[in-house]
Formats: sequence, structure tokens, C-alpha cells
Amino acid sequence: MIQVPSNSIPLNLAQIVKQLLHDKIISESDADALIKTPKGQKQAKQHPLEIIADAKLKQSNGLSLTIEVLVAWLANWSGQPFYQIDPLKIDSQKISDVMSFAFAQRHQILALEIHESHVVIASDQPFLDHWESDLQHVLKKEIHRVVINPDDLRKYTVEFYELAHSVNKAGAQTDDKGYTQNFEQMLELGSQSNPDANDQHIVNIVDWLLQYAFDQRASDIHIEPRREIAQVRFRIDGVLHNVYEFPAKVGLAVTSRLKILGRLNVAEKRKPQDGRIKTRNKSEKEIELRLSTLPTAFGEKLVMRIFDPEVLQCTFADLGFSTEDLRRWNDMTRQPNGIILVTGPTGSGKTTTLYSTLRDLATAEVNVSTIEDPIEMIEPAFNQMQIQNSIDLDFATGIKALMRQDPDIIMIGEIRDLETAEMATQAALTGHLVLSTLHTNDAPSAVTRLMELGIPPYLIRATVIGVMAQRLVRTLCPTCKKPQQLEEEDWTMLTKPWKTPLPTNAQQPEGCLECRNTGYRGRAGVYEIMPLSESIKENIHEHGQSNDIRKQAIKEGMHSLRLSGANKIANGQTTIDEVLRVTPVSLSK
Repeated sequence: MIQVPSNSIPLNLAQIVKQLLHDKIISESDADALIKTPKGQKQAKQHPLEIIADAKLKQSNGLSLTIEVLVAWLANWSGQPFYQIDPLKIDSQKISDVMSFAFAQRHQILALEIHESHVVIASDQPFLDHWESDLQHVLKKEIHRVVINPDDLRKYTVEFYELAHSVNKAGAQTDDKGYTQNFEQMLELGSQSNPDANDQHIVNIVDWLLQYAFDQRASDIHIEPRREIAQVRFRIDGVLHNVYEFPAKVGLAVTSRLKILGRLNVAEKRKPQDGRIKTRNKSEKEIELRLSTLPTAFGEKLVMRIFDPEVLQCTFADLGFSTEDLRRWNDMTRQPNGIILVTGPTGSGKTTTLYSTLRDLATAEVNVSTIEDPIEMIEPAFNQMQIQNSIDLDFATGIKALMRQDPDIIMIGEIRDLETAEMATQAALTGHLVLSTLHTNDAPSAVTRLMELGIPPYLIRATVIGVMAQRLVRTLCPTCKKPQQLEEEDWTMLTKPWKTPLPTNAQQPEGCLECRNTGYRGRAGVYEIMPLSESIKENIHEHGQSNDIRKQAIKEGMHSLRLSGANKIANGQTTIDEVLRVTPVSLSK
């Protein structure tokens, strides 16, 4: 019979090994080897579960005995829930008010959730309870115990308390009346100044914010002023998540600090500004951030777009291209001259596709030049130019200049007006390959959009090689996705008029810590690729309709965005709901 652990002495290696052996999790030989493990300086600081996990043992069922498995087992042994921390859902300011950092460190506990009647407290020593009565007396609330990973306990205790400390110290530098940046401002004579943007606490908050965003795979950081607070949100896999709320003055100082780093005019808060920051993540990889400020009712809003250079290293398969998609795309981009258009709304991955394509085309034998607004990512293989409206350097003027630079391939950030469209067609007619973007819902609509801008149909027929429309769908988390039986009616609605058979490998989201219980992790593209064949060109005339062009393109094998998404569903990569969310309704044949 196993003795019940003491409520005042931490579990040791021998006790845990004995219980694992009793529960038939490990073998006797493994137990003997663990007990005889030499005690080094590192192990003296480790939790017994971490020592066992480092031994890389197998369970009796053949599965690896990881730290997550061991912590879940310990939780089951103690009768307490196993808790996996999602840092996006933790309010570090509130949990730091539950107990002091010294108390949390001394007893190796951490508050995670504060409710009206109870507080959730995490520990990696579930049988120790000598601190419970004192804490319950102070809080006057019930304590609900949970068990967490020892490494998470150490990491987040320090991280949450350091952040809360920096926010408190920064906010304490001035009273609440010092914040006068919104439209409801009141004149306070002699009011104290806001926190200094170069104050060490503000520097710490900004460093934490950026590193946190990198760790969470965020693509955008939003700092949004409200009446009393500054709301911080991250966009992850295309969806915004609330992350933190700073006091209004602290949010102002954080914005000022970021404006300094981005070489923006800190004193100018009345008009929008753009800037850039280049930094490194924990892995020492360079990451670029594009800053954009906007005056709003309650102050200056700041959005940072995070550009990871690794996206340029992605293969077309990583981007979501099927074998057929890649064949069609390569057939178009290998042409010596003409225009290739990529369409889709903001945030649909158009720029990433163009950069990856240009990087593939940029050999030593060709001159690749781009004109962008702004330059999204710096790539040494290209000659990149940014438009500057303040000196009348717009897209059309920039293309004229590029034409005198002996280019082979030109990338135009976006065709917005007739002048730019005319310069693009002129470049294509004079023997250059031109790649650009348009904002249309699908590929056939790009042709009618050019005609609406004022490009004659005969020029479109002579210059446009093809059009690709794209969207980004969230991909299912590989850790927790599980099989799903699709309904015939839902599948038919998605794939009409192609009548694709019901797939047998469909998956559905489940939710785990890896994906923050969303069921999705990462994104992939769905594509509608339309090369302009001779028969499609016959439908391009003054009275031509995009629907006629679409019907002909489908006859020639073009897959709609929804059918492309359906193929990803059939391969177990995404779901029907996700494809319907981002793709327009397909038109009939």
C-alpha cells in the first residue's frame, strides 16, 4: 500500500517513482534506474517530474513519458484538475493582486483565474496545503486547486509579476488626470506629465509586448486607446484576440516608445504616420515590423504588422499550392512578358505569394525591380522602390523610372487607377513581365475591373497572361484534429456544380493548448487560377461579362476558390465552415 504524501513536505523523486511503479506506468528496471540517478546541481533545482521526463522513458503502452503526460498523471493522483496555461487568457494585473510575488515564490503557487466566489490557484506540488488557510482568510474566497507543468509555473510566475510591476510603476508616475489625449479632454493646469517613453518600465513593457507577439505567432499588434484604458490585441491566424489592458497613460507611453523606435514624429498626434522597426526574436532571427498610427476619438491608435522573413523561404507547397495549382502558376510566371494579376482582399496573402514568386524568378540572369507602397519586406535579391506621394513619386511615375532601369521583371504593389494600369500594360507590351495585385472578389472579375479603370479590351487581350484569386483559410491543428463525417447536403452546397464525391478523410477541430483551444493552427492559401486562353480572350470585349469569362474558364479546368477549399477539406487540412467563411459564393457553370 502506498503511503499518502505529507501535506507539508514536497514530493520527492522516490515517492513519485514508487507511485508510477504502483500504477504500472513504468517498469521495475526503469524505477531502479531513476532512483539511482546521480544528483547533480541541475537536478537539485528540478521538479522530480522533470528529472523523470529527461530520462525519456516509455510507458507500458509504448508511448513516451513526456512532462505533459507526467503532470496529467500527477493531477489524477492528487484528484485535482490538470491545467494548461493559455497566456492570452491570463490577466497578469489581476492575478498579481491576489498575492505578493514573494508569497507566490515561497510556496510555488500562482493565481490563474479570479472569480466572484473563488480563485483558481496552480501548483506543481498538489499535496502541499499549509498555505491555503492563510490565503483563503485574506482573500475571503474559496480556493480551487489545479496542477500545472513545473516549467510553466516558474516561467509565468516571473513573467506575469514582472509585467504587472512595470505597468504599476509606469502608471504611478502620474495621477489619473494626466491623460488628456482624447476628445473628452479637460484642461488641468499644472497637471503632472505622462510616463516617459524612455523610462525603463516602459522599455520593459514594450520588450515584453514584442516578444510575446512573436511567441504567439501574431501577425499584427493593435494598441487601441479607450476612455480609461489602452486595449492590446493580437491577430493570430487571421482572428483578433484580446491580450492586455494598460492604464490609458501607460498605453500612451508605450505608443510613444514604439514611435521612437520606428523613427516617427512623437509630437505629431494629429495625422497618420508610417514607420518600421527591425528587431530579433529569442532565436536571434531578424523580424521586421511595419508601424501605422491613426488619430482616433480617444487618442492615437497604433498597429504593427509583423513580417517574418521565413515566409520568403516557404515553398509553394507550404503556401498551400496543389500540384495542379503550381503547374498552372509556373506556366504563367515563366512567360517572358505580359501581366499576371493576383487578386483578393487585404490580408489574403497576395504579397507573400508575389514575394515567393519573385524570389523564385530572381536568378543572376534577370533584373527584378519592384515599386511598393510601402515596401513590405526587404529582399536583397530585388531592387525595391517605395512610392512617396509627398514628392510626387506615385506608382505611375515609379514605373516610368523603372522602365529606364533595364528591368526584366517588374512587380507593382497595386494597380489602383487608370494611369498605373496604362503604365503596366505599356511595360508588358515592351517586353517586360509585370506582376501586380488588384482588389476583386475572384479571378474573372479582374478583367472587368481593368475595363472599368479604362483599359481597352484589345490591350487586355494583348497583355494579360492570367489572373489568380486567393484567400487564406485556417488549417486544423495537427495535434488535436479528429475525424469527421460530413453531411452530404453541406458538401453538395460547397462543391456545386462540380459534384465532387463526399470525402472520407475529413477532419474537425477539437481544441488543445497548442492552438489555444481554437482547433486551428496556421493558415494556407486556396487559389483560383485562370490563364487567359484564346477562347477566354474571345469573351473579353466592351460588352463582356465576368460570368461569361468564368463559365469558359471552368470549362477549361479552372477550380473556384470554394472547390480549392473543398480539396483541402478532403485532405483533412481545414473545415467547411472555414472555407465558407473566407470564400465568395461560386457562380454556376
